[in-house]
Amino acid sequence: MAKPGNHSTTTETWLASLAAAERALHPVVLPMPMPAADELQVLTELADVRLSTAAAIASGQRLVSIFTPDLEPAVYDHPPVIEVIKRFVLSHSFAKVRVLLRDHTRHTGSGSRFMSMARRLSSYLQLRILVPQFHHLTASYCIADDRAIVYRMRSDQWDGIAAVNSPPVARQYLQEFDLAWQASNDLQHRRVARM
Repeated sequence: MAKPGNHSTTTETWLASLAAAERALHPVVLPMPMPAADELQVLTELADVRLSTAAAIASGQRLVSIFTPDLEPAVYDHPPVIEVIKRFVLSHSFAKVRVLLRDHTRHTGSGSRFMSMARRLSSYLQLRILVPQFHHLTASYCIADDRAIVYRMRSDQWDGIAAVNSPPVARQYLQEFDLAWQASNDLQHRRVARM
């Protein structure tokens, strides 16, 4: 007849062996999940573009890059968009807004709210005229940092896409912007900032 103490020891040993068999030989370390990229929002009208542009800029922390044919007053002279840009540059240390213009003669006069703001906040807003080698680009876009983007394939239409957290898409067009920005770095193409 087995002693009562032996039975509990045997059961504990059996349970311990089962637990050991269930354990992996090496602990499994799961990486922290990256935040999922936002689904792209489809834009079809001016109101969509304005709201998405304001949301993208508001999400930025240090850099906004705008590629536009002529400062598109319907978008960038819209008071809520102007206000978001102003708040962005004044509330973030070292914040910058870079603007590449294809045609600086159309909407950059004294009546442009954006240009008035650019003159007052010239240390935060940099404007350059696009060099001719990039004039084949017909898109219009706004990128905040390297995450948020509002993109329209044709600047003369409101159809496009937007996302506040889509690094792969934002970085693709930011790379294009940076190439054009660097190419447009001479004094002749920076003169628009002093208009």
